[in-house]
Amino acid sequence: MARALLSRRPPRMDTGIIGPVTVMSDYLSEFGPISSTVHGLIVSSILIPAAVSSFFAGKVADLLGRPKGISLGVFIFAVGAALEAGAVDLAMFIVGRVVEGLGEGLYLGNLVVYICEISPPSKRGPLTSCPQLFITFGLLVGYFICYGTSSMGSSMSWRLPFMILASLAFAFSVAALRLTPSPRWLTLHGRTAEAAAAWDILGVSHAEREKVEIQEHIREITDYQALSSAEMTTLPNADGNGTAARQRKMAKSTFKELFSPEVRARTFLAAFMMAMQQLSGIDGVLYYAPLLFQQAGLASSEASFLASGVSAIVIFSVTIPALIWADRWGRRHSTIYGGIGITILMFLIGGLYAGDAVHSNTGAGRWIVIVSIYLFAMTYSLSWAVGIKVYAAEIQPQRTRAAATSLAHGSNWSANFLVGLTTPILLAKTSFGAYFLFGGCSLVTVAVCAMSMPETRGRSLEEIEEAFKRTSVSKRLARALNRAVGRRTVET
Repeated sequence: MARALLSRRPPRMDTGIIGPVTVMSDYLSEFGPISSTVHGLIVSSILIPAAVSSFFAGKVADLLGRPKGISLGVFIFAVGAALEAGAVDLAMFIVGRVVEGLGEGLYLGNLVVYICEISPPSKRGPLTSCPQLFITFGLLVGYFICYGTSSMGSSMSWRLPFMILASLAFAFSVAALRLTPSPRWLTLHGRTAEAAAAWDILGVSHAEREKVEIQEHIREITDYQALSSAEMTTLPNADGNGTAARQRKMAKSTFKELFSPEVRARTFLAAFMMAMQQLSGIDGVLYYAPLLFQQAGLASSEASFLASGVSAIVIFSVTIPALIWADRWGRRHSTIYGGIGITILMFLIGGLYAGDAVHSNTGAGRWIVIVSIYLFAMTYSLSWAVGIKVYAAEIQPQRTRAAATSLAHGSNWSANFLVGLTTPILLAKTSFGAYFLFGGCSLVTVAVCAMSMPETRGRSLEEIEEAFKRTSVSKRLARALNRAVGRRTVET
């Protein structure tokens, strides 16, 4: 099962391509000099469309199935990359990025949902982390493709990376159609025989499969008790298959359901964590790595390109142990301790710049900044890059998992847009403002997660849902607030 998943995972090269491309001399001679605001707009123009399309990705996947939803999104992404490769002016290039974003928003969230649904609890952490490994691999490949083409001396120096990206995306779009359908999705639509065959193909043991099916059946009956008396006549038959009305009800995952009393705490927590994952500044580092290294004192463009490639190697390397040990570390510990680490590093870099300790040619300050950027990328990749995306998907109930995960990814894309747009502007106006902003956001995230994030490691998706019902996030927050108020009362 793991080999089948790994062989069909699309490398997300765009992040590794767009930063180096937009500082290439051939790109600038083609489209003219660009200001820091326009630079940020070009890079981030992929993100708002991704946020918009991700809000509908869950509905698309619920209707078509996970593999078809993934395939459609990757195909649209490939069309966007092809438009960028053939752009004759800046407007066409930005349109290509917008189309890319629409496709990426459709497929990326559903990819995590799909793997989460087909994985047994004992392997869910590592398997759901596989896309992150290939994202970092795509980042690595993108950087070094650009490093290799930057000296071509023609527009092919920046067109060729997008041509390669479009070709890979088209290939994956076709391959995604051969993925095994999600057994949970099939069961939700009353196709139990096909679900059983899918479990066999995926190699999930009968014991784990029966545990999942029994828990899902009990939960569906509980959900039915909330329906009207007219709908109660459509309860499951003895063979486990529901009527058409039941199937429509159980397959329906509207945004209204995401904010029902029993689900909304998880919806808000997932959206918050996914947004703050980006507000840590990771994509500010990945998109603008050449710019950051130039600011730290690596004056030549070749040196900054090479430093960016080395950072991609570091990120890819540490993602491998993060994937292997995803379940051993646990979601809660990796999120809190990783958040503390990236907060310290961001404040350290910002403090060095604010104290005027970073000089372009001499002094230890610039090397501390460069090493801290590497350490930040490593710490993030070991913790937040893996744990938060898995957590956002696995805490959702089956009936709203696709929609809730899509909403969480929408908040991720929206926050990413802010980071991508404002990072070059902040760097142009102040050398330290961006680092203090990202460090502050990371510190807030650590505080919220410490109060409201229950551990999910090793639990089945159904056990996670029961844990949230017994002890909701809102109850945890209320208890924390009561304790804080109690302490203040005693002090006064």
